[in-house]
Amino acid sequence: MISNSVIARSFFDRPTLTVARELLGQRLVKLEGDQRIAGLITETEAYISTEDDGCHARSGRTNRNHSMWGPPGHAYVYFTYGMHWMLNFVTEREGFPAAVLLRGVKPVEGYEVIQRRRAGRPESELTDGPAKLCQAFAIDRSFDGLDLCHAQSVLFIERDVPVPEHSVTIGPRVGLNQVSEPWKSMPWRFRVNPR
Repeated sequence: MISNSVIARSFFDRPTLTVARELLGQRLVKLEGDQRIAGLITETEAYISTEDDGCHARSGRTNRNHSMWGPPGHAYVYFTYGMHWMLNFVTEREGFPAAVLLRGVKPVEGYEVIQRRRAGRPESELTDGPAKLCQAFAIDRSFDGLDLCHAQSVLFIERDVPVPEHSVTIGPRVGLNQVSEPWKSMPWRFRVNPR
């Protein structure tokens, strides 16, 4: 059973850029039996609609991206480069494809589990990328479509300390080399400044 501090569906049922920004500093939690694996969200990217040339929805609804059209507050997990899983949160109204990609977290619970899954990596590189955090949290396609807001969900977001504006960098999304303008340069990436 998840706690009262879990972020409700109404949080995700808002403009994607707002959700992407306000996710910074919140706590990603995964339950594995009695073990909690958690990290404070440090980096996100927004992907919005079929018009966004950087968004998976640009080619229409497919088996791979169908979760993006679902209700807000669900997970959209996809496989990329033939080796990496990526975790996104569906935003805005059902039927409108939009999501926030989690690009990084700072581990705060279950550190030993995270370290074991990311064996040999320095502390600064345990979860500082979307594929790395999925490996650290053992998130794969089986989480696609999961309702993050359901009372029995094993993956959810808890409220934590908001990140002030002066501690956030906003800029273009990463890795969209083949994407046309203006989408390639849209300032839809939000990152907590390193200390």
